[in-house]
Amino acid sequence: MGKRIITQRRGRGGPRYRVPSHKFKSNVKYPSLEEYKEGIGGQVIDIIHDPARTAPVARILLENFKNIDIIAPEGLQIGEWVEIGEDAQPRIGSILPLCKIPEGILVYNIETVPGGGGKLVRSAGSFASIVSHEKNTGLTYVRLPSKRIVALNSNARATVGKIAGGGRKDKPMAHAGQAYYAHKAKNKLYPRVCGRAMNAVDHPHGGGRHPHVGKPTTLSRNAPPGRKVGHIAARRTGLKKR
Repeated sequence: MGKRIITQRRGRGGPRYRVPSHKFKSNVKYPSLEEYKEGIGGQVIDIIHDPARTAPVARILLENFKNIDIIAPEGLQIGEWVEIGEDAQPRIGSILPLCKIPEGILVYNIETVPGGGGKLVRSAGSFASIVSHEKNTGLTYVRLPSKRIVALNSNARATVGKIAGGGRKDKPMAHAGQAYYAHKAKNKLYPRVCGRAMNAVDHPHGGGRHPHVGKPTTLSRNAPPGRKVGHIAARRTGLKKR
């Protein structure tokens, strides 16, 4: 009988694998629609590092003396003024509806539903661009980082600019210790060993005189836990014909 594979040992996820939410410093979200419709401004009072995300976070003191956190755009500095509302100017850091942003402007942290909070384009260095507006249908076409163009409600909010922290992966990991601590900060399993490189007792894909699986990698959705690795209930495998 073989050993329990990694997915079995992880189980529901103990402290070793659970997200360390106690280390997270901010809850990045847009202000409520009531404050937003009236229009409000605020001053950037701090730029902080949040272990929960790849991009820095800007803390803003609003005119009503409330603090909000937004994902910091590239070029935003402490002391600058940020506008929020339908009448805001489309400057770096401003939060306004898509219909009020001119075509070609870079945006990020885009809502999919008005008032639902930012859902798209939130990682460091990423940005989207406004392609066009359709007043008849109330839709705005946005080009995402994947080059895909999506149609969104023109009243959905977005932040003007490009997210700071670009080039985060350009500097290589000099040694394994850096990768270890980078994964440990988010409780990621490291290092990850390919099942094909293990012994037969450790993994269903292990064993053999050279690294090969030696059996089909597709299996049933109802396979037992110790066998359930590979392409689970795959609809198709192999190269996709063009």
